[in-house]
Amino acid sequence: MTHSHADLTQMMLDAARRAGADAADARVAEGRSNVVEVRGGVLEHAERAEAVDLGLRVLVGQRQASISSSDVRPETITILAERAVAMAREAPEDPYIGLAEPSQLATGWDMDVLELADPAPEPTPAALQDLACRAEAAALDVPGVTQAQSATAAYETRGLYMALSNGFSAGYARTGSYVGTTAIAGTGSGMERDSDGDARIFAADMRTPEDIGQRAGARAVERVGARKPPTGAYPVLFDERVAASLISHLLSAASGTAVARGASWLRGRLGEQVLPAALSLVEDPHRVRVRGSGAFDAEGLPTRRRAIVDEGRLTGWTLDLATARQLDMAPTGNAKRGLSGPPMPGHWNIALTQGEASRDDLIAQMGTGLLVTSMIGSTINPNTGDYSRGASGFWVEAGQIAYPVNECTIAGSLPEFLQRMTPANDARAHLSTVVPSLLVEGLTLAGA
Repeated sequence: MTHSHADLTQMMLDAARRAGADAADARVAEGRSNVVEVRGGVLEHAERAEAVDLGLRVLVGQRQASISSSDVRPETITILAERAVAMAREAPEDPYIGLAEPSQLATGWDMDVLELADPAPEPTPAALQDLACRAEAAALDVPGVTQAQSATAAYETRGLYMALSNGFSAGYARTGSYVGTTAIAGTGSGMERDSDGDARIFAADMRTPEDIGQRAGARAVERVGARKPPTGAYPVLFDERVAASLISHLLSAASGTAVARGASWLRGRLGEQVLPAALSLVEDPHRVRVRGSGAFDAEGLPTRRRAIVDEGRLTGWTLDLATARQLDMAPTGNAKRGLSGPPMPGHWNIALTQGEASRDDLIAQMGTGLLVTSMIGSTINPNTGDYSRGASGFWVEAGQIAYPVNECTIAGSLPEFLQRMTPANDARAHLSTVVPSLLVEGLTLAGA
């Protein structure tokens, strides 16, 4: 007998109650995905996955445990609940855990208006292979490209249903399409690679495979002949491709988990200036056709638009129920949860104020410095914000790109240089994290 997602979550809640749980949170995730990879115009790898997975969190007093399974049989659900309750009884007490009160739960929501699922038919493997081949061929057509490392096309559809013993239940579906390729230019030890790709909820919104391949090839060719830049203090322009990483460090420090643990360089700085006064950082969970959208969070609380940073000043933390209780604040509707593990604070769609200048304008403005297009590794001290990352990109002299660079390190104090940022106007509006290229003055480069 096939059970609906609502039936499965109710079966888990009932089993948890019979096993001795005081409260429970049940989730069902069902997904299908197709991934096709080509090389040299020939199919190299094809993979299809289909799965139904269950997740159950139980609370026994102020103790909790989570467990997951891919077996949906009723007898397995009973065993699952019994094991989860046994685990919870051995877990340490946490005074801050607990489900939301009924008055806190989201009501009147409509996931359909967010358009998170493409109604178009699922693409066939042959159609995905054609997309990948076209992207690869376009990359190989770029003069200077010697080979394409890979080209991939993928499609995924995923349904999630959640039910909590406090009465909240809801479900929704998401889809995703992707095409990308990696090109290689140069030969021998002088080979360089770069990539491009596009991921959208609606396949019709995607760029063409030809555009993706051409851009990947052009990026790889631009990197040929890279060398180390000079060492010293210079302005650094973080290209739009990597600029979001700077904002992600700020968001991590504003997480309720980090603040509650005392492991955040933002702790104690509510209301203080953390970005230039002209910049705001806004979270909006209700953008249409954007991956990071949602009408309710993993604990059933309503989501809302809010300014995390308003005109440069930090306005609040990102909180789920537990961290809100720990910090004696109101939750912000930012709980995220997988099938195993408790809820944790996470972000929805993020957008940083854009500037008026183009990226080229900022290159001209910086004079001599580094344009960063890719980054590797990450050393961020969560308590102080001391920052160090490997980078590659292009050296700029007299306001113009002079030559490609690699094998360099950027270092500085994140709390200080975030307040010296100048944004461009080139952020891609369809992304969940909308951050333009960012020019930062006075960072330390370690190169040649």
